[in-house]
Formats: sequence, structure tokens, C-alpha cells
Amino acid sequence: MSTLIVTAFITMDGVMQAPGGRGEDVDEGFAHGGWQVPYVDDDFMRLMTGTFERTDHLLLGRKTYDIFAAHWPRITDENNPIAVKLNAMPKYVASRTLDSLEWNNSHLLKGEAAESIAQLKEQLDGVIMTQGSSDLIRTLQQHDLVDEYRLLVNPVILGTGKRLFAEGAAPVAWKLTESRATGVGVQYCVYERAGKPEYGSFMLDEQE
Repeated sequence: MSTLIVTAFITMDGVMQAPGGRGEDVDEGFAHGGWQVPYVDDDFMRLMTGTFERTDHLLLGRKTYDIFAAHWPRITDENNPIAVKLNAMPKYVASRTLDSLEWNNSHLLKGEAAESIAQLKEQLDGVIMTQGSSDLIRTLQQHDLVDEYRLLVNPVILGTGKRLFAEGAAPVAWKLTESRATGVGVQYCVYERAGKPEYGSFMLDEQE
């Protein structure tokens, strides 16, 4: 059985929409595309290289697949470890609209996404990772399919846009297992599942 990891670039207020460019995702008039770019430094690239080195399978939604498939096959430098890994590794795409996939080693998931991904987790070994794919991540959260988060929190607030967490996510407690900061202030945090939330109270006992 595999481990399903969500890797996400987010702002301090949890926005993950269109980090890499203005035209990436303009849903609902989002005007802040490319907000991630100023925070990419050598530390950031080392983190991402290590993340992909520890990944066996990539899981994508349609929009992110389209973005990746239009970009990464054009990067043919054998000294670019991220491009080499992405172009070669197995990729699984959840989509109701695509009929075929052109990017090397890409596979279209059939049927309902949650059911297909649950089966995929049972069938595969190693690490399955999502990148981007906010709509798909929401489905994973609602059906409690996420085993780990790798979050890169950028020192910026946008106030609008698609967020990593939304209403309807299954309640889960998480344990911080790794944390470090890049030179420009991106905070990298790894969270692993820690069971269900526990509850208490700070309220004083009522006086009799």
C-alpha cells in the first residue's frame, strides 16, 4: 500500500491558486498569478528536488496536468533532476473531460476520483504525491485519503483565491515531523497523520 502526500505552495492565508504565473488559473478573476516566483531561491529548489527524489508516482487533476504537460516535456536537460524525474515517473490523472494523455507514462483514472484513488493507494507501493490540483485535493480531504502534507508557506497574504483547506475536509489531527526555513523566508513544514482530533476546554467550571 502506498502513502499519499499533498505537496502545496501556499500563502500565509492558505491560498494555493496560480503560484507559477498569471495565466495559470484565473478562475473567479484571480489577479495574483505568479505570487510564488519571488520566493524561489536555491534553498527552495533543493527542497523541491529532494521532494521529487522521494516520490514514486504523481497524482494530478486535469488543470495541473495540462500545465505540467505543456511545460515539462520541453525541459530536456539531463542535468535538471526535477524535469528528468517528472518526465519519466508514472503520472495518474483524475479527469472527467480528458479522453487521452500525451505526456510520457501518464495514466487516466476512470470513474469517481475518490474511489479510483483509494484503489490506487491499495495497488501501488511507495509514495504518491499531488502537486497543485486544488479541486482534486479537496476531494482527497473530504474522503480522508491524505496521509501527509508537505507545505511550503510563503511570506505573503493575498486575501483571495483558492485555499488549501475548505469546508468539508474530514477532521484529522496532524504531527509536525520536519520544519525549516529558506533564505527568503519560505517555511517548509511536513505533517504526518496523528489520528483523530482531541478536544478539551479552557472554560472555568461553573460556580455552584
